[in-house]
Amino acid sequence: MGEPAYIAVGKIRRPHGVKGEMLMEVLTDFPERLTRGKIVYVGATYQLHTIQSTRNHAAGMLVRMEGYEDPEKAGELRNAMVYVKTSELPVLPDGEFYLHQIIGFKVVDERKILLGFLVEILETGANDVYLVKSEHNDDELLLPAIESVILDVNFDTREMVVRLPEWF
Repeated sequence: MGEPAYIAVGKIRRPHGVKGEMLMEVLTDFPERLTRGKIVYVGATYQLHTIQSTRNHAAGMLVRMEGYEDPEKAGELRNAMVYVKTSELPVLPDGEFYLHQIIGFKVVDERKILLGFLVEILETGANDVYLVKSEHNDDELLLPAIESVILDVNFDTREMVVRLPEWF
């Protein structure tokens, strides 16, 4: 499994006001990177758009794209996902990674016994939870993404070493 070509950073909800602004639900931890002139890709066909303006709003972010100057035109993008290219994401410091980069990793315990593969990351209030599925049956394992459980993440071998919590 390779990295996806695009990563969702928002979802356009509805037009806002009379100047073509749209209310966007923010799905990124780095909304400050969505600024005037930023190229984004919108909808299932990844239509190229340029951000004209953004501003914070209580329910997310108000965004206006070039060429969308009124609410009728802005309404055309209602409920569309907003993406950026994965290749354009900033490089993170050593030891840090984007969550999408570990999807598909093999998950083994401290004795190197295969537990399954990381198929989904659930973002909760306290910490993320990794959903690991067995390759042999439909068994699922939910692992909290905390230091005492996630011991090592190796990008060379695409493997994650975990210590199962006491309650397992």
